Amino acid sequence: MSDQLRLMAVHAHPDDESSKGAATMAKYVAEGVDVLVATCTGGERGSILNPKLQGDPYLEEHIHEVRAKEMAEAREILGVRQEWLGFVDSGLPEGDPLPPLPEGCFGLVDPKEAAEPLVRLIRSFRPHVILTYDENGGYPHPDHIMTHKVSMVAFEAAGDAARYPGTGEPWQPLKLYYQQGFNRPRTQALHEAMLARGLESPYGEWLKRWEGSGMPERTLTTRVPCAEFFPVRDKALIAHATQIDPDGGWFRVPMEVQQEVWPTEDYELARSHVDTSLPESDLFAGIRQN
Repeated sequence: MSDQLRLMAVHAHPDDESSKGAATMAKYVAEGVDVLVATCTGGERGSILNPKLQGDPYLEEHIHEVRAKEMAEAREILGVRQEWLGFVDSGLPEGDPLPPLPEGCFGLVDPKEAAEPLVRLIRSFRPHVILTYDENGGYPHPDHIMTHKVSMVAFEAAGDAARYPGTGEPWQPLKLYYQQGFNRPRTQALHEAMLARGLESPYGEWLKRWEGSGMPERTLTTRVPCAEFFPVRDKALIAHATQIDPDGGWFRVPMEVQQEVWPTEDYELARSHVDTSLPESDLFAGIRQN
């Protein structure tokens, strides 16, 4: 094992890396960790969510190219490397009943087949830690759920020489975490902090929906202190201009409130091949050489 630690974050679309775990990645980059983002799809079916850019015919016609350029800018801001896995965005189906997913999209690929390029990338990059989504995808987008499935297959297969022959020398990542940044304790704490300061909270409706959803609480095993990198996270997020309104809801909680009230990004340890003591404050706990 080389002295340099390596972290891989597997995401569904360009912009997911900036909204989920971006401050963590920037922190580890500053510490000398080699960080690689694996982006499953190009976001081709994503809508233009920034109202300031909606209706622009060039953006609508060239959304794939535009989102790739946005990803390149965000990558530079975060200081990470990034690779595309080459799958086609599934879009977010809406309606009752839900329409079928479009033919050939990521959400319809066999996870064992879709894992091959990720296994190849794992064997090439040789990460010690992988970040991905839980079985619910973080939210029920078909590409996020497929990202979870593919990540789990690849994590288990990458170290097995008998699986995916021809994709490089086997490499077994040591830990796998689920992104849990949008957890209820954090949301509740920020909501209460805003109200205590006499400010309008953007989280009231979120919390009401949470109460009625019946969703079980996730186990937050690992809280990474990274508040000083929250501004880097926001800068990377704003680079995805078609997706993020800089005056929108993402930025309604003042930076100083976020940094004081919840100065961490949070994760759930799902797989580990090393001994570690929970709770953790470091994704590389049990891996770092003393």
